[in-house]
Amino acid sequence: MYKTTEITSAEIASDNPVHQRLLFPYVEAAQLVHGKVLEIGCGWGRGLQLLTQAADHYTGIDKNDALIQSLRQEYPQSTFIQANIPPLSGLADNTFDYIVTFQVIEHIENDDLFVKEAFRVLKPGGTLLLTTVNRLFSLTRNPWHVREYTAEELKKLILRYFPAVQTRGIHGNGKVMDYYERNKKSVEKITRYDVFDLQHRLPRWMLQIPYDLLNRLNRNKLLEADSLAAEIQYTDYQLTNIPAGSLDFFYLAKK
Repeated sequence: MYKTTEITSAEIASDNPVHQRLLFPYVEAAQLVHGKVLEIGCGWGRGLQLLTQAADHYTGIDKNDALIQSLRQEYPQSTFIQANIPPLSGLADNTFDYIVTFQVIEHIENDDLFVKEAFRVLKPGGTLLLTTVNRLFSLTRNPWHVREYTAEELKKLILRYFPAVQTRGIHGNGKVMDYYERNKKSVEKITRYDVFDLQHRLPRWMLQIPYDLLNRLNRNKLLEADSLAAEIQYTDYQLTNIPAGSLDFFYLAKK
C-alpha cells in the first residue's frame, strides 16, 4: 500500500517532530475525558492507550477497514466502527460524554455536517475536543487537506451548533520553533521553483504523490542535517490561550 506522509509514523525518525506534536493533545485529553468517549478518526491508534485508560468505554471510528480490524484484535474491550463520515450513521443521539477528533476536520468535505453530527451524538453537557492545523502556519498547500482554517473561521463553524467554545492553541518551545524555521527555509527552497504556482492551481489529487515525495525528502534532509528532529518530545509542546499564534488549534466545545 502506498503510504502518505499524512499518516505520521512513530517509528520513522524523520517524522518524530510531527508525531510528538500529534501525541501532545492526546496526553492533554487523557486528563480531561471520562465516561463514554468517541474518537472520530482514530487512525492507527496513536492515543488509544491513553484514551482507553481514561474512558469507561472507548469507541473509535475510522474509514480504513483493515486498520479497524487490527484495532479490534488489539483492544477487545473497546468498540471500533469502520465508516466514512459524516454522518455518524448508527450512533444514537445523546450517547457520548466526550468526542475526541484530532487533525481530522481538515480532511472532511462537509465540515458543517461533521460538527452538527458531533453535537447530535454528545450527551447534554458533553464536550467536543477538536484539533486542526492553523492555516497561517502552513508552509505550503497540503493537497491531502480539503481546507484549513484560521482561528476565527474554526470558532464560527463550531458556534453554528455549540453554544460555547473554549479556543486554545498548541504551540512549541524554542526547540520546536527552531525546527519549524529550518523546515520553512527548506520548503521555500523547493517551492521557489513553482513559478506558475501550480500548488494552488492544480487539483488536489494531482499534487498528492509529488507532495508526499518532496515532503519525505525534506524531512529526511532535515534529520540528516542535525539531530534536532530526533530530540523533540511531546513535552516541547504546550497549550496556549492565543490560538491565532499557535501551530494548531485545540478547541473544546460544550453541548
